[in-house]
Amino acid sequence: MSIANTLRSYLDERAMPYELVRHPRTMTSSETAEAAHVSGSLLAKPVVVEDNDRYMVVVIPASHRLKFTALHRALGRQCGLATEREIEALFDDCERGAIPALAQAYGLDVLVDDSLLGLQDVYFEAGDHVELVHLAGDDFRKLMRDAAHGAFAEEMASYGQGRREGH
Repeated sequence: MSIANTLRSYLDERAMPYELVRHPRTMTSSETAEAAHVSGSLLAKPVVVEDNDRYMVVVIPASHRLKFTALHRALGRQCGLATEREIEALFDDCERGAIPALAQAYGLDVLVDDSLLGLQDVYFEAGDHVELVHLAGDDFRKLMRDAAHGAFAEEMASYGQGRREGH
């Protein structure tokens, strides 16, 4: 595969410069960070959630886990994780488990963790398990300017930290 067509079109329509970073095939975000030599704090991981009305994507660092209590407080309502089948239908040009953080390209509402908005570099899945998209932090912030933001995540205790660092 390669970068998902929906994501490529979204970035190209906005004339957004990006780099594709190839890595050996991986299946988890910690494996991806290690294989791509990227710190888990720089790897933006989307978590697809749903409530009774709609699907949303919460983007958090891969080295973190979603705090549902903070999300519920911010939204003013309860929500839960979307199923794999629902996620596959929403991101039909992506491999299972390799969805991009720029879910607005797919028409979804996005919430982003504040910790990602101060980075110099951000990486995220390109739609497959062998490439990441690398964006400059300023460009990531531009793309996320309409997304709700807040403190939605907490760091996981024993998370592998790749090699590329930068805040």
